[in-house]
Amino acid sequence: MVEPVLAQIWASDIALASRVEDASLNASAPPQQHWLDGWLVRYSPGKAKRARSINAVAQGRMSVPEKLRLAEPIYRQAGLELMVRITPFSQPEGLDAMLAAMGLNVLDDTRVMISGHLQALPATPLPAGCRWEPTDHNRFAQVVGQLRGSPEDHCAAHAQRLLASPVPYQGWLVYSNDSQDILGCAQIAIEADMAGLYDVFTAPAARGRGIAAALCAHLLRCAATQGASVAYLQVDSDNIAARKVYQQLGFADAYSYHYRVASE
Repeated sequence: MVEPVLAQIWASDIALASRVEDASLNASAPPQQHWLDGWLVRYSPGKAKRARSINAVAQGRMSVPEKLRLAEPIYRQAGLELMVRITPFSQPEGLDAMLAAMGLNVLDDTRVMISGHLQALPATPLPAGCRWEPTDHNRFAQVVGQLRGSPEDHCAAHAQRLLASPVPYQGWLVYSNDSQDILGCAQIAIEADMAGLYDVFTAPAARGRGIAAALCAHLLRCAATQGASVAYLQVDSDNIAARKVYQQLGFADAYSYHYRVASE
């Protein structure tokens, strides 16, 4: 069983890790969500699992089976599988073990990484022959969807979520000057002193050139000028190449999370 844990480096600053979790929930908020006795029930039809899962953020008064029974028709009507996101902050305590005993299986293992070194980031130029440009939410959702091979309904849901987000996103694209091909993308969401990196993606043919590192450093430096002092991101635990890039930018593991589903 994958255990959601706080990394040792952040265990002594659980308040900061908890603030990061709050910021990531705010930044990923879709229009499709309900509050259910301490659980944030999200059912966006897009790719992001954070926006189509139950986030158990408070204790509540009802039993876990009763809340799951009430949540099931919400997901059924949305054409989605019921999914519960499990973090070190999930409530009630022991929720992960309860769901395991009920037959819900583990899906994914994701690491939340945090950096407090935004002011110290050096300017990192893009490789020769490239340029970056800001873009709007519709264009960004279409581009990242095309790069990932996402279906059109996922792209549309992504654009809707970005437009409706209570935390504004700033999306950027990297172009080839010669071919005008899009080589990479990333966006950042800034709330108070928190900056979240999202949708960092490099086209397969352009990987290994330092594009993602340069673009992320640029966005983080921009966030610092807007008052951000802490940055965070989520990355699959087995994405070793991406994790190495983020570590070089000053990020370290803060905590992990996974999902529980009935169908996996």
